[in-house]
Amino acid sequence: MVYSISQQIKDVILRNGTDKFYTAGDFADLHNDPVVTRTLSRLAKSGFVIRISQGVYLYPKQTEFGSKLPTVYEVAKTIAKKDKSDIIPSGMTALNELGLSTQIPMKAIYLTNGTPRTIKLGKRTIVFKHSVPKMFSYKSKTFPMVVLALKEIGEENITEEIISSLKEVLSKEKKQDLIRHDYNLAPQWIRKKLLL
Repeated sequence: MVYSISQQIKDVILRNGTDKFYTAGDFADLHNDPVVTRTLSRLAKSGFVIRISQGVYLYPKQTEFGSKLPTVYEVAKTIAKKDKSDIIPSGMTALNELGLSTQIPMKAIYLTNGTPRTIKLGKRTIVFKHSVPKMFSYKSKTFPMVVLALKEIGEENITEEIISSLKEVLSKEKKQDLIRHDYNLAPQWIRKKLLL
C-alpha cells in the first residue's frame, strides 16, 4: 500500500515535469496525508525532490551545474498559497521587483496576512512579516509594492526620476480601475507625489 502510494506520487511528479512545487495537498486524491508527507520527505532524502521549506518540495530542473532553483519570489508565492495567505514584496524586495534597484537583497522581505516566519533558501533568507489588514485592502498587485517602495526610499529622498519610473510601471497595469481604487487608499504624501 505504502509502496503503491509512493509510486503514484513519483509518477505524478515525473509526468508533470520539472520546475513544479508540491505539498501534501497536491495529492489529496490519495486520501492519505500522513503517508504522502512521509513519502515526500523520503523523496527529498533520496535527492529526487528538494525540500524548499516545511511541507513544500520542488522537482528541480537539472543542469550541468546541478539543480536549478526557482526565484525567491516563486518560492514565497508557493508558500503563501500553501498557507492560503497573501504576500506583498516589501523594502528592498519591492524596489527590486519594480526595477528601481538592481541590488538583489540577501534577505527578501514580504508582508503577509498569514503566519510570520523565516525560511532559509540556500544563502538567501525569506522573511514573512505580519502586516496590518489595510495593506491587503489594495486590489492591484503593483500598487501596494509602489507604496512600500516609496516608504523604503523615504519622502525626502524621492526624485522626479523615481516618480516617472513608478508612473510608467503603473500605466502598464491592465486594470486601471484597480489602480484608481488603490491610489485613493494610499497615504496622503504618496498621493501628492504620484498625482495620478
